[in-house]
This record gives sequence, C-alpha cells and structure tokens, in this order.
Amino acid sequence: MATTRIARTNWQGSLLDGKGVVAMESSGIGEFPVTWASRAEQPNGRTSPEELIAAAHSSCFSMALSHGLAGAGTPPTALETTAEVTFQPGTGITGIHLTVVGTVPGLDEPGFVKAAEDAKANCPVSQALTGTTITLSASLA
Repeated sequence: MATTRIARTNWQGSLLDGKGVVAMESSGIGEFPVTWASRAEQPNGRTSPEELIAAAHSSCFSMALSHGLAGAGTPPTALETTAEVTFQPGTGITGIHLTVVGTVPGLDEPGFVKAAEDAKANCPVSQALTGTTITLSASLA
C-alpha cells in the first residue's frame, strides 16, 4: 500500500526579507521556522530545505542499510548516520555527503562498506536525488 506524507509551508514576504513556517502535517510533530538567512547564512534557530533534505536522507539511508544488513544475516546493533547537504546560493544543492558508523556483530569493514554503498544507491531518497552528487564515508565503530 502506498503512503503519502504532507508538509505545508506558509511563507510571508519577499525571499530576502520574508519568513515562513514549515508544518509537518502528516505526523503533527511540529512547526519549524524558515528564512532565506537560515538557508544561505546561519541557521539562528530556523531550518532550511537543505536541513530537511538532510533529515530525510539520513533516516532513509539508515533504514535501507539496516534492512540490507538484516537481510544478509548481520543485523546492526546501531547505525549513526549524518547527512551533510551543501547549498550554494545562486547554484543550488551542490552535493550530499553521508557518513555512517555502524556496530554490526559478525561483519568486517569491507562488508559494511559494501552494504553502505548499496544502501546509498538504493534508498528511495537517494534515488529521488539522482541529479545530485552523493558521497559516502562508512566505517565500523
């Protein structure tokens, strides 16, 4: 069964001087302020589209890697994934770097790196972002 998730943004004003609020409608987990400055300069307690993409990518990748490892008979005890999305004003998103450190009993480092590369290529968020260069650093704890 397919699922649909909804987020809604209310934006007021121009790009440079305006502000908005992103609401996580499906989950109801909250509303998050967003501004151009939080996107192109410092966050100052506000989010950005790139941070939301980083959240989506790190969680999707972790789920895909966990599933792949379990399917291969080596389920992880823990995965710590960071996604860094780089945004260049005037250009757009110039790259995403995933870093994962895993605790996976019974698996060696080359096997973990291979599983992580597979998850990077096949997680749905990676696939949705195919026009962006995605790099990966993977290691065991």
